[in-house]
Amino acid sequence: MSTVLTPSTVPLPPASGAWREGDPPGRRQWYRHRGPLPLEAGGQLPGVRLAFETWGRLAPDRSNAVLVLHALTGDSHVTGPAEPGHPTAGWWDGLVGPGRALDTDRWFVVAPNVLGGCQGSTGPSSLSPDGRPWGGAFPFLTQRDQVAAEAGLADALGIDRWALVLGGSMGGMRAVEWAVSYPGRTGALLLLATAAAASAEQIAWASIQLHAIRSDPHWHGGDYHDAADGLGPHAGLGLARRLAHVTYRSEPELRDRFGRAPQGPEDPWRGGRYQVESYLDHHADKLVRRFDAGSYVTLAQAMNSHDVGRGRGGVRTALGRVTAPALVAGVDSDRLYPLAQQAELAARLRGADRLRVIESPYGHDGFLIEVEQVAALVAELVN
Repeated sequence: MSTVLTPSTVPLPPASGAWREGDPPGRRQWYRHRGPLPLEAGGQLPGVRLAFETWGRLAPDRSNAVLVLHALTGDSHVTGPAEPGHPTAGWWDGLVGPGRALDTDRWFVVAPNVLGGCQGSTGPSSLSPDGRPWGGAFPFLTQRDQVAAEAGLADALGIDRWALVLGGSMGGMRAVEWAVSYPGRTGALLLLATAAAASAEQIAWASIQLHAIRSDPHWHGGDYHDAADGLGPHAGLGLARRLAHVTYRSEPELRDRFGRAPQGPEDPWRGGRYQVESYLDHHADKLVRRFDAGSYVTLAQAMNSHDVGRGRGGVRTALGRVTAPALVAGVDSDRLYPLAQQAELAARLRGADRLRVIESPYGHDGFLIEVEQVAALVAELVN
């Protein structure tokens, strides 16, 4: 006999949805950085560890390695089912595997969990040298710091040059940084729904989300990781996710999916919800159970810091260092990372011929959802 879960019987979320020591490792492997990692903002981060997953086999000449970089709330689990250690199925499941665009019979695919993340890599929820969670003491990171840690992972794997580096949104930011920081190590480049530098509007949206988390009474300056279930900054993180999710999708999609319909028997005039509100509540609840508020803050700040031209003579000069063949694509309905940003990348990268457009009603999330169109871009670039 099945059990029906009601709001009173749904388990409380843990203070943090991060992967913790002692949890099932799943498909993760770990890389430990030798010595402290110097940080762009000053100081250094000791004890750096990156969780990563791989698929396929590295060729004897190490020429077939592909680096896949995830977006803000992604992780290393690009493909595969939800299973112990992995709370969700692969976020690009249709792209990686035998016979798929990134054919693992041909390519050795590597996907790290970003530095500052919460699914096995060093971040606010992981243990600091004193044995306690870093929490609010975790240092400020930039995309360059994260890419420097990933370069250490490449060294450890014996990969001198990636055949392809690809990513979308925050992953695309890191892919750009890879190509500018290590042009000789980036063989080809696929940039999706991303930018050369975060815009004022993108910083503004992220700033509101950061305020939502930091205003939560359970935030405690970032030191909440040892709190009891239900006593983490869930309200703030959930509010940040609701706001972000609206920017990730498009108005026509929300209109066509939900309109003004109420949620089931609920009456919005008497305290009930509209369907679109229920949809946002659902995504907020999912995130607080699998993610960490401190990592959300750390990664959002890193995204706001993104500017490949910083200290390099500006964006034009920085992108002029990139020698890799490149494809740049945006989503036609993306209101968070509009096509003009991808058009700038395509115009400034010598190895890019023109801007490619992914047609989708799903807004910014289209680069994750329109797998067939992304697969065609991958095939064009690698073949």
